[in-house]
Amino acid sequence: MRPQDYITGLHHLTVCVGGAQEDIDFVTKVMGMRMIKQTVLFDGGASIYHLYYANADAEVGSVYTTFPFKKAGVTGKRGSGQVEVSGFSVHSDALPFWKKHLDKHGVKNSGIQERFGQKFIDFVDPSGIGIGVYGCDNDNRRAWQTDEVSADDGIRGIHGAVLSCREVEMMDSYLTQVLSFKKVGQEGDYHRYHIKDGGPRRVIELHHNKDLPQGSWTFGIGIPHHIAFATANDQQSAELKAYIEGAGYTDVSDIKDRNYFHSIYTRTPSGVLFEFATSDIGFAVDEPADSLGHQLLLPPFFENRRAEIIAPLEPIKVPSYLSN
Repeated sequence: MRPQDYITGLHHLTVCVGGAQEDIDFVTKVMGMRMIKQTVLFDGGASIYHLYYANADAEVGSVYTTFPFKKAGVTGKRGSGQVEVSGFSVHSDALPFWKKHLDKHGVKNSGIQERFGQKFIDFVDPSGIGIGVYGCDNDNRRAWQTDEVSADDGIRGIHGAVLSCREVEMMDSYLTQVLSFKKVGQEGDYHRYHIKDGGPRRVIELHHNKDLPQGSWTFGIGIPHHIAFATANDQQSAELKAYIEGAGYTDVSDIKDRNYFHSIYTRTPSGVLFEFATSDIGFAVDEPADSLGHQLLLPPFFENRRAEIIAPLEPIKVPSYLSN
């Protein structure tokens, strides 16, 4: 088997932001996404929230997760070798709504643009993270509904991501020769690739920024952390790990238990961190599917430290939920 047999599309996108409540308010009220999980960073010793957001059905391929680092006082450096834009799918008819909605909330945005024949709007969150809404009329996933963002106008799920890259050649080889993605076009400094046949959650773009210095790879406010691709299960992830290592990229991690999925990680030639996450567990493993995100949950291996872990965390208020 080759990577195209293992990788079905994107699984989730993860970034590091500022304050936890600021992030919750922005993603649920401005972006109109459903908060589906409150948990914590599983790596290291610091107490940091890990917040998950998604579409109405909390589907793999719709999930956006954040690590709020403001209270910890950790910042990072934006630059090349990072996810430049986390892209989400909306109906193309909704783009005028998004322009007005972002302006209403004072969110800096690009206005409606077009690249590779697709219209989109790029904007930034309060910590400077790049986000985009992309017109995609063949995405039938269900958007979450809020007081300000209707189900018709809302985010259906992940569309893709734009990766900042100082040198294209080696990253192009990694995407096409190692992961078997298809290069489908170039427009100026942008190179577009499809996973399988493209479409929702199957689009990657490289933005060639030859003069942009390398950004940091650490956790820190304003720093995208990684992009995750979906595999079926641990067996497929293990086989994919062996395949990537066999191509000479031997810094692939062992499988890590993330409670809602299992993951392997590898640093790509561009510097962007890639994760490959399983799709066989899901987000209702520790709370009912109809009430996701209402309480702070810890993995079983952290429960004996609950009081210690929770004490330093910023108090937060979760949004009220509409019936979808």
